[in-house]
Amino acid sequence: MFKGLGSILLVLLGTLALTTNANANTTAEGQVIGVKVVNMGQNAILGGTVIPYKEVTLSAQMPGRIEYIAGNEGDEFKKDTLLITLSDEDLLAKRKSALAQYDIAVANLQNSQVQYNRELWSPQTKNVNRMPGMGMPALFDNMFTQQAAEIIGETDTGVQRQADLYSSSTQINQAQSQLRSVRHQLEEIDAKLRDTRSIAPFDGVVIKKLVEEGDTVQPGMPLLKFAKTDYLRIQIEVPSRLIPSLHIGMTLPALLDIEAEHTPVRVTQIYPHADNMKHTVTVKFDLPIGTNAVPGMYAEVLIPVRNNQKKPTILIPRTSVIRVGSLPGVLVVNEKTQRSQLNVIRLGKSYDANYHTVLSGLSPNSQIIDNPPKGAPVGWMPGDKKR
Repeated sequence: MFKGLGSILLVLLGTLALTTNANANTTAEGQVIGVKVVNMGQNAILGGTVIPYKEVTLSAQMPGRIEYIAGNEGDEFKKDTLLITLSDEDLLAKRKSALAQYDIAVANLQNSQVQYNRELWSPQTKNVNRMPGMGMPALFDNMFTQQAAEIIGETDTGVQRQADLYSSSTQINQAQSQLRSVRHQLEEIDAKLRDTRSIAPFDGVVIKKLVEEGDTVQPGMPLLKFAKTDYLRIQIEVPSRLIPSLHIGMTLPALLDIEAEHTPVRVTQIYPHADNMKHTVTVKFDLPIGTNAVPGMYAEVLIPVRNNQKKPTILIPRTSVIRVGSLPGVLVVNEKTQRSQLNVIRLGKSYDANYHTVLSGLSPNSQIIDNPPKGAPVGWMPGDKKR
Protein backbone atom coordinates (compact mmCIF):
# COMPACT_ATOMS: atom_id res chain seq x y z
CA MET A 1 0.00 0.00 0.00
CA PHE A 2 2.71 2.47 1.04
CA LYS A 3 4.69 1.43 -1.98
CA GLY A 4 1.77 2.40 -4.29
CA LEU A 5 1.34 5.77 -2.56
CA GLY A 6 5.05 6.47 -2.98
CA SER A 7 4.87 5.81 -6.69
CA ILE A 8 1.91 8.18 -7.08
CA LEU A 9 3.75 10.89 -5.11
CA LEU A 10 6.82 10.57 -7.34
CA VAL A 11 4.64 10.92 -10.46
CA LEU A 12 3.00 14.08 -9.06
CA LEU A 13 6.34 15.62 -8.17
CA GLY A 14 7.67 14.89 -11.65
CA THR A 15 4.62 16.46 -13.26
CA LEU A 16 5.03 19.57 -11.08
CA ALA A 17 8.68 19.86 -12.07
CA LEU A 18 7.85 19.63 -15.75
CA THR A 19 5.17 22.31 -15.39
CA THR A 20 7.61 24.59 -13.57
CA ASN A 21 10.25 24.11 -16.27
CA ALA A 22 7.68 24.80 -19.00
CA ASN A 23 6.64 28.06 -17.28
CA ALA A 24 10.27 29.08 -16.89
CA ASN A 25 10.92 28.41 -20.55
CA THR A 26 7.82 30.42 -21.51
CA THR A 27 9.03 33.41 -19.51
CA ALA A 28 12.53 33.18 -20.96
CA GLU A 29 11.35 32.78 -24.54
CA GLY A 30 8.61 35.43 -24.51
CA GLN A 31 5.08 36.14 -23.46
CA VAL A 32 1.90 37.42 -25.04
CA ILE A 33 0.92 40.92 -23.92
CA GLY A 34 -1.49 43.58 -25.05
CA VAL A 35 -0.28 46.91 -26.34
CA LYS A 36 -0.71 49.95 -24.12
CA VAL A 37 -2.75 52.96 -25.18
CA VAL A 38 -2.17 56.43 -23.69
CA ASN A 39 -3.50 59.85 -24.62
CA MET A 40 -0.69 62.09 -25.88
CA GLY A 41 -0.56 65.50 -27.49
CA GLN A 42 0.62 65.99 -31.05
CA ASN A 43 4.18 67.03 -31.89
CA ALA A 44 5.62 68.63 -34.99
CA ILE A 45 8.89 67.08 -36.15
CA LEU A 46 11.18 69.79 -37.53
CA GLY A 47 14.57 69.26 -39.10
CA GLY A 48 17.60 71.43 -38.41
CA THR A 49 21.38 71.48 -38.36
CA VAL A 50 23.94 70.97 -35.62
CA ILE A 51 26.01 74.13 -35.23
CA PRO A 52 28.95 75.09 -32.99
CA TYR A 53 28.48 77.27 -29.94
CA LYS A 54 30.59 79.94 -31.67
CA GLU A 55 31.78 80.17 -35.25
CA VAL A 56 33.68 82.88 -37.11
CA THR A 57 34.94 83.22 -40.66
CA LEU A 58 38.30 84.94 -40.80
CA SER A 59 38.51 87.09 -43.95
CA ALA A 60 41.33 88.98 -45.62
CA GLN A 61 41.52 92.66 -44.63
CA MET A 62 44.43 93.48 -46.90
CA PRO A 63 45.53 92.34 -50.37
CA GLY A 64 48.53 90.07 -50.34
CA ARG A 65 49.94 86.55 -50.51
CA ILE A 66 49.31 83.85 -47.89
CA GLU A 67 52.63 83.21 -46.15
CA TYR A 68 51.60 81.06 -43.18
CA ILE A 69 48.67 78.89 -42.07
CA ALA A 70 48.83 77.42 -38.57
CA GLY A 71 47.17 74.05 -39.19
CA ASN A 72 44.57 71.92 -40.92
CA GLU A 73 40.93 71.01 -40.32
CA GLY A 74 40.46 69.52 -36.87
CA ASP A 75 43.48 71.22 -35.27
CA GLU A 76 42.75 72.95 -31.98
CA PHE A 77 44.23 76.31 -30.96
CA LYS A 78 44.11 78.50 -27.89
CA LYS A 79 42.87 82.07 -27.86
CA ASP A 80 45.26 84.67 -29.39
CA THR A 81 47.15 82.02 -31.39
CA LEU A 82 48.41 83.23 -34.78
CA LEU A 83 46.44 81.38 -37.47
CA ILE A 84 47.22 83.12 -40.81
CA THR A 85 49.69 85.77 -42.00
CA LEU A 86 49.81 87.72 -45.26
CA SER A 87 52.85 89.22 -46.97
CA ASP A 88 53.71 92.66 -45.53
CA GLU A 89 56.92 93.80 -47.32
CA ASP A 90 55.22 96.85 -48.87
CA LEU A 91 53.80 97.96 -45.53
CA LEU A 92 57.15 97.52 -43.78
CA ALA A 93 58.81 99.74 -46.40
CA LYS A 94 56.16 102.41 -45.89
CA ARG A 95 56.67 102.21 -42.16
CA LYS A 96 60.43 102.81 -42.51
CA SER A 97 59.69 105.87 -44.66
CA ALA A 98 57.21 107.14 -42.07
CA LEU A 99 59.79 106.68 -39.32
CA ALA A 100 62.26 108.86 -41.29
CA GLN A 101 59.58 111.55 -41.63
CA TYR A 102 58.94 111.23 -37.91
CA ASP A 103 62.61 111.97 -37.14
CA ILE A 104 62.50 115.06 -39.42
CA ALA A 105 59.31 116.27 -37.69
CA VAL A 106 60.92 115.88 -34.27
CA ALA A 107 63.97 117.88 -35.41
CA ASN A 108 61.75 120.65 -36.84
CA LEU A 109 59.81 120.86 -33.58
CA GLN A 110 62.98 121.13 -31.52
CA ASN A 111 64.36 123.83 -33.84
CA SER A 112 61.15 125.88 -33.68
CA GLN A 113 61.18 125.69 -29.88
CA VAL A 114 64.80 126.94 -29.83
CA GLN A 115 63.91 129.82 -32.18
CA TYR A 116 61.01 130.81 -29.98
CA ASN A 117 63.20 130.85 -26.86
CA ARG A 118 65.80 132.97 -28.67
CA GLU A 119 63.14 135.48 -29.66
CA LEU A 120 61.82 135.48 -26.13
CA TRP A 121 65.19 136.23 -24.52
CA SER A 122 67.03 137.95 -27.38
CA PRO A 123 64.45 139.87 -29.46
CA GLN A 124 65.19 140.56 -33.10
CA THR A 125 64.03 144.14 -32.56
CA LYS A 126 67.33 144.84 -30.85
CA ASN A 127 69.28 143.65 -33.84
CA VAL A 128 70.86 146.76 -35.40
CA ASN A 129 70.92 145.12 -38.79
CA ARG A 130 67.12 145.42 -38.89
CA MET A 131 67.20 149.20 -38.11
CA PRO A 132 67.24 151.98 -40.73
CA GLY A 133 70.68 153.18 -39.62
CA MET A 134 72.57 156.25 -40.93
CA GLY A 135 75.90 154.70 -41.74
CA MET A 136 76.92 155.19 -38.12
CA PRO A 137 78.60 152.65 -35.86
CA ALA A 138 76.41 149.94 -34.28
CA LEU A 139 76.82 151.50 -30.82
CA PHE A 140 75.43 154.79 -32.07
CA ASP A 141 72.53 152.93 -33.71
CA ASN A 142 71.71 151.10 -30.48
CA MET A 143 71.80 154.32 -28.47
CA PHE A 144 70.15 156.80 -30.78
CA THR A 145 68.88 155.37 -34.09
CA GLN A 146 66.15 153.13 -32.63
CA GLN A 147 64.74 155.91 -30.43
CA ALA A 148 64.88 158.40 -33.30
CA ALA A 149 63.08 155.96 -35.63
CA GLU A 150 60.26 155.51 -33.11
CA ILE A 151 59.94 159.28 -32.56
CA ILE A 152 59.54 160.05 -36.23
CA GLY A 153 57.18 157.01 -36.67
CA GLU A 154 59.53 154.99 -38.79
CA THR A 155 59.07 151.83 -36.66
CA ASP A 156 57.33 150.41 -33.57
CA THR A 157 59.53 148.12 -31.50
CA GLY A 158 56.64 146.64 -29.43
CA VAL A 159 54.63 145.62 -32.48
CA GLN A 160 57.68 144.06 -34.12
CA ARG A 161 58.50 142.06 -30.98
CA GLN A 162 54.91 140.81 -30.73
CA ALA A 163 54.95 139.75 -34.40
CA ASP A 164 58.28 137.96 -34.00
CA LEU A 165 56.99 136.01 -30.98
CA TYR A 166 53.78 135.08 -32.81
CA SER A 167 55.77 133.89 -35.84
CA SER A 168 57.99 131.72 -33.64
CA SER A 169 55.00 130.18 -31.84
CA THR A 170 53.33 129.50 -35.21
CA GLN A 171 56.40 127.57 -36.31
CA ILE A 172 56.11 125.47 -33.12
CA ASN A 173 52.43 124.72 -33.83
CA GLN A 174 53.22 123.77 -37.41
CA ALA A 175 56.02 121.46 -36.29
CA GLN A 176 53.71 119.85 -33.71
CA SER A 177 51.01 119.31 -36.37
CA GLN A 178 53.54 117.77 -38.71
CA LEU A 179 54.68 115.43 -35.92
CA ARG A 180 51.08 114.38 -35.15
CA SER A 181 50.45 113.75 -38.84
CA VAL A 182 53.46 111.44 -39.05
CA ARG A 183 52.34 109.65 -35.88
CA HIS A 184 48.90 109.04 -37.43
CA GLN A 185 50.58 107.66 -40.53
CA LEU A 186 52.54 105.23 -38.36
CA GLU A 187 49.36 104.18 -36.52
CA GLU A 188 47.60 103.61 -39.83
CA ILE A 189 50.46 101.48 -41.12
CA ASP A 190 50.59 99.52 -37.85
CA ALA A 191 46.83 98.87 -38.11
CA LYS A 192 47.29 97.54 -41.63
CA LEU A 193 50.16 95.36 -40.43
CA ARG A 194 47.85 93.92 -37.76
CA ASP A 195 45.29 93.22 -40.50
CA THR A 196 47.82 90.97 -42.22
CA ARG A 197 47.66 88.65 -39.19
CA SER A 198 44.57 86.60 -38.25
CA ILE A 199 44.42 85.70 -34.56
CA ALA A 200 42.22 83.07 -32.88
CA PRO A 201 39.44 85.02 -31.11
CA PHE A 202 38.72 82.18 -28.66
CA ASP A 203 39.71 78.59 -27.87
CA GLY A 204 38.50 76.51 -30.78
CA VAL A 205 39.17 74.28 -33.76
CA VAL A 206 39.72 74.85 -37.46
CA ILE A 207 36.67 73.45 -39.25
CA LYS A 208 37.49 74.54 -42.81
CA LYS A 209 40.47 75.97 -44.68
CA LEU A 210 39.53 78.11 -47.65
CA VAL A 211 43.04 79.03 -48.87
CA GLU A 212 46.50 77.53 -49.01
CA GLU A 213 49.99 78.98 -48.55
CA GLY A 214 51.00 80.95 -51.63
CA ASP A 215 47.47 81.96 -52.62
CA THR A 216 46.91 85.62 -53.48
CA VAL A 217 43.88 87.16 -51.79
CA GLN A 218 41.94 90.41 -51.93
CA PRO A 219 40.12 92.23 -49.10
CA GLY A 220 36.93 90.44 -48.10
CA MET A 221 37.96 86.97 -49.28
CA PRO A 222 37.24 84.28 -46.62
CA LEU A 223 40.35 82.52 -45.39
CA LEU A 224 39.43 80.17 -42.56
CA LYS A 225 36.43 78.98 -40.54
CA PHE A 226 37.12 78.72 -36.83
CA ALA A 227 34.63 77.39 -34.28
CA LYS A 228 34.21 76.49 -30.63
CA THR A 229 32.92 72.92 -30.71
CA ASP A 230 33.11 72.03 -27.02
CA TYR A 231 29.42 72.93 -26.90
CA LEU A 232 27.03 72.18 -29.75
CA ARG A 233 23.60 73.45 -30.66
CA ILE A 234 20.78 72.62 -33.04
CA GLN A 235 19.43 75.48 -35.13
CA ILE A 236 15.93 75.13 -36.56
CA GLU A 237 13.62 77.45 -38.48
CA VAL A 238 10.36 77.07 -36.56
CA PRO A 239 7.02 78.15 -38.12
CA SER A 240 5.60 81.20 -36.37
CA ARG A 241 2.47 79.33 -35.22
CA LEU A 242 4.59 76.96 -33.09
CA ILE A 243 6.60 79.66 -31.30
CA PRO A 244 4.01 80.16 -28.49
CA SER A 245 4.64 76.52 -27.49
CA LEU A 246 8.31 77.25 -26.78
CA HIS A 247 10.04 79.11 -23.98
CA ILE A 248 13.65 79.51 -22.89
CA GLY A 249 14.83 76.62 -20.73
CA MET A 250 12.26 73.99 -21.75
CA THR A 251 13.55 70.52 -22.65
CA LEU A 252 12.47 68.67 -25.79
CA PRO A 253 13.44 65.35 -27.41
CA ALA A 254 15.72 65.44 -30.45
CA LEU A 255 16.93 62.73 -32.82
CA LEU A 256 20.40 63.04 -34.30
CA ASP A 257 21.32 61.50 -37.62
CA ILE A 258 23.72 59.00 -36.03
CA GLU A 259 21.76 58.24 -32.85
CA ALA A 260 18.99 55.63 -32.57
CA GLU A 261 17.62 57.10 -29.34
CA HIS A 262 16.23 60.53 -28.62
CA THR A 263 18.50 63.07 -26.97
CA PRO A 264 17.14 65.77 -24.65
CA VAL A 265 17.87 69.32 -25.82
CA ARG A 266 17.20 72.65 -24.11
CA VAL A 267 15.75 75.76 -25.74
CA THR A 268 18.48 78.37 -25.35
CA GLN A 269 17.61 81.17 -27.79
CA ILE A 270 14.50 82.32 -29.64
CA TYR A 271 15.01 85.11 -32.15
CA PRO A 272 12.79 88.14 -31.53
CA HIS A 273 11.57 88.44 -35.13
CA ALA A 274 10.38 86.20 -37.96
CA ASP A 275 11.76 85.95 -41.46
CA ASN A 276 9.51 88.05 -43.70
CA MET A 277 9.87 85.59 -46.58
CA LYS A 278 9.68 82.19 -44.88
CA HIS A 279 7.57 83.34 -41.89
CA THR A 280 9.74 81.27 -39.58
CA VAL A 281 11.63 82.11 -36.40
CA THR A 282 15.17 80.88 -35.73
CA VAL A 283 15.40 78.81 -32.53
CA LYS A 284 18.57 77.32 -31.03
CA PHE A 285 18.68 74.25 -28.77
CA ASP A 286 21.65 73.28 -26.58
CA LEU A 287 22.87 69.68 -26.84
CA PRO A 288 24.19 67.87 -23.75
CA ILE A 289 27.96 68.00 -23.30
CA GLY A 290 29.60 64.94 -24.77
CA THR A 291 26.91 64.27 -27.35
CA ASN A 292 28.19 62.24 -30.29
CA ALA A 293 27.63 64.91 -32.94
CA VAL A 294 29.58 67.20 -35.25
CA PRO A 295 28.72 70.58 -36.82
CA GLY A 296 26.69 70.29 -39.99
CA MET A 297 24.90 67.10 -38.96
CA TYR A 298 21.15 66.76 -39.59
CA ALA A 299 18.90 66.64 -36.52
CA GLU A 300 15.19 66.61 -35.74
CA VAL A 301 13.40 68.13 -32.76
CA LEU A 302 9.87 67.34 -31.62
CA ILE A 303 8.03 70.63 -31.10
CA PRO A 304 4.75 70.45 -29.16
CA VAL A 305 1.65 71.79 -30.90
CA ARG A 306 -0.19 74.22 -28.67
CA ASN A 307 -3.92 73.88 -27.88
CA ASN A 308 -4.24 70.57 -29.74
CA GLN A 309 -6.46 67.72 -28.68
CA LYS A 310 -4.76 64.66 -27.25
CA LYS A 311 -5.15 61.45 -29.21
CA PRO A 312 -4.67 57.79 -28.31
CA THR A 313 -1.11 56.60 -28.84
CA ILE A 314 0.04 52.98 -28.88
CA LEU A 315 3.00 51.99 -26.71
CA ILE A 316 5.03 48.77 -26.94
CA PRO A 317 8.02 47.57 -24.90
CA ARG A 318 11.40 48.08 -26.47
CA THR A 319 12.10 44.37 -25.91
CA SER A 320 9.27 43.42 -28.28
CA VAL A 321 10.81 45.16 -31.31
CA ILE A 322 12.66 42.99 -33.79
CA ARG A 323 14.51 44.09 -36.90
CA VAL A 324 13.43 43.02 -40.36
CA GLY A 325 16.44 44.13 -42.32
CA SER A 326 16.59 47.84 -41.45
CA LEU A 327 12.87 48.07 -40.58
CA PRO A 328 11.34 47.58 -37.12
CA GLY A 329 8.67 44.93 -36.61
CA VAL A 330 6.81 42.90 -33.96
CA LEU A 331 5.25 39.46 -33.73
CA VAL A 332 1.47 39.92 -33.50
CA VAL A 333 -0.93 37.15 -32.41
CA ASN A 334 -3.51 36.42 -35.14
CA GLU A 335 -6.98 36.22 -33.57
CA LYS A 336 -8.16 33.47 -35.96
CA THR A 337 -5.16 31.17 -36.09
CA GLN A 338 -3.79 32.01 -32.63
CA ARG A 339 -0.35 31.98 -34.17
CA SER A 340 2.11 34.85 -34.55
CA GLN A 341 2.53 36.94 -37.66
CA LEU A 342 5.12 39.60 -38.46
CA ASN A 343 3.93 43.20 -38.68
CA VAL A 344 6.30 45.88 -39.90
CA ILE A 345 5.69 49.03 -37.84
CA ARG A 346 6.67 52.67 -37.84
CA LEU A 347 8.12 53.83 -34.56
CA GLY A 348 7.65 57.31 -33.13
CA LYS A 349 9.51 58.98 -30.32
CA SER A 350 10.62 57.19 -27.17
CA TYR A 351 8.00 57.36 -24.45
CA ASP A 352 10.47 56.52 -21.70
CA ALA A 353 13.42 54.19 -21.14
CA ASN A 354 11.22 51.07 -21.61
CA TYR A 355 8.58 51.95 -24.20
CA HIS A 356 8.36 53.12 -27.81
CA THR A 357 5.44 54.91 -29.41
CA VAL A 358 4.02 53.34 -32.59
CA LEU A 359 2.78 55.51 -35.44
CA SER A 360 1.45 52.73 -37.67
CA GLY A 361 1.33 48.94 -37.99
CA LEU A 362 -0.67 48.08 -34.84
CA SER A 363 -4.19 48.57 -33.55
CA PRO A 364 -5.20 49.38 -29.94
CA ASN A 365 -6.45 45.78 -29.52
CA SER A 366 -3.34 44.06 -30.84
CA GLN A 367 -1.74 41.22 -28.86
CA ILE A 368 2.03 41.03 -29.34
CA ILE A 369 4.85 38.79 -28.18
CA ASP A 370 7.28 40.51 -25.83
CA ASN A 371 10.91 39.42 -25.67
CA PRO A 372 10.76 36.83 -28.47
CA PRO A 373 13.78 34.56 -28.79
CA LYS A 374 16.38 35.48 -31.35
CA GLY A 375 15.53 34.08 -34.77
CA ALA A 376 11.94 33.17 -33.83
CA PRO A 377 10.09 32.33 -37.09
CA VAL A 378 6.68 33.61 -38.13
CA GLY A 379 4.03 31.50 -36.41
CA TRP A 380 6.10 30.95 -33.26
CA MET A 381 4.23 31.14 -29.97
CA PRO A 382 5.47 31.01 -26.37
CA GLY A 383 5.65 27.39 -25.26
CA ASP A 384 6.62 26.05 -28.69
CA LYS A 385 9.64 23.79 -28.81
CA LYS A 386 12.83 25.33 -30.09
CA ARG A 387 13.65 24.58 -33.70
